[in-house]
Amino acid sequence: MATSKIKKGDLVRVIAGKDKDKEGKVLAVDVKNNTVLVEGVNKVFKHTKPSMANQQGGIVEKEAPLDMSNVMYLYKGKTVRVGFTGEGKDKKRVAKVNGKLEKID
Repeated sequence: MATSKIKKGDLVRVIAGKDKDKEGKVLAVDVKNNTVLVEGVNKVFKHTKPSMANQQGGIVEKEAPLDMSNVMYLYKGKTVRVGFTGEGKDKKRVAKVNGKLEKID
């Protein structure tokens, strides 16, 4: 399976859709469906029935997944493309900044 360019805990900016230009921390990444869950972005309302866990029921506001193509990695406050260097265990993510590669993690 291919390595994801966006990982849990990364800071990202939304570049398309109703929440364009909003920033947030990645809460979850679904590589299979190519989606990410970003904190405070793409909020939707979920209507829940009363249950043992939630006695009251009602309307709950929560984040919905965004397509990974609609977010970009934030590096020093700017959006950058992410690439990889090395092979196998030496593979590292890098930010492509002004034609140079800068190590992310």
